[in-house]
Amino acid sequence: MSTSATTPRPATIDAASLRELIDSGRAPRLLDVRTPAKFETSHIPGAYNVPLDLLREHRAELRNHLAEDVVLICRSGARATQAGQSLAGVGLPNLKVLDGGMLAWQAGDAPVRQGTPRWDLERQVRLFAGSIVLVSVVASIFVPGLKWVAGLIGAGLTFAAVTNTCAMGMLLGRLPYNRGASCDLDTIVGQLRESTGARA
Repeated sequence: MSTSATTPRPATIDAASLRELIDSGRAPRLLDVRTPAKFETSHIPGAYNVPLDLLREHRAELRNHLAEDVVLICRSGARATQAGQSLAGVGLPNLKVLDGGMLAWQAGDAPVRQGTPRWDLERQVRLFAGSIVLVSVVASIFVPGLKWVAGLIGAGLTFAAVTNTCAMGMLLGRLPYNRGASCDLDTIVGQLRESTGARA
């Protein structure tokens, strides 16, 4: 049975309430579970980047370094909810998810640390798939069989929508452009230890 089926959804906190906590000096530990590339593009000042895949794989080790209140952040709240269920499954209390994620945080004109802007994966998929379809349709004037390439791309996009997966997005996500800085468990644990010492 999956963790999400046995663990209740974590509580949420809205952007205004989180901002009040931060401004009052009672900031919780902020964990941003997006990819390193998206984190580098923009994040809440003071947040730590713990990508969802890494968090799931090492949730027990991370739990030992997260004693205080924790707020989980992603783009919209969906991935942060999954992260919350993973951490709750190893007994971490005091978890909250930022309701609406970075979209809600930025909509409220809250402070954001900006980095190098990158296109969202969804936008990259639209560009890549659209370019293949366009080129194959135009080239099929000279090589009629190329029209089937456009058909295959269409079938792939239909399958991606039905299964809520995207092989093209996963492949594009592995490009250096989308990976950003490396993010490993030892680096994250070191950052968490340093900040715990600073708070003590």
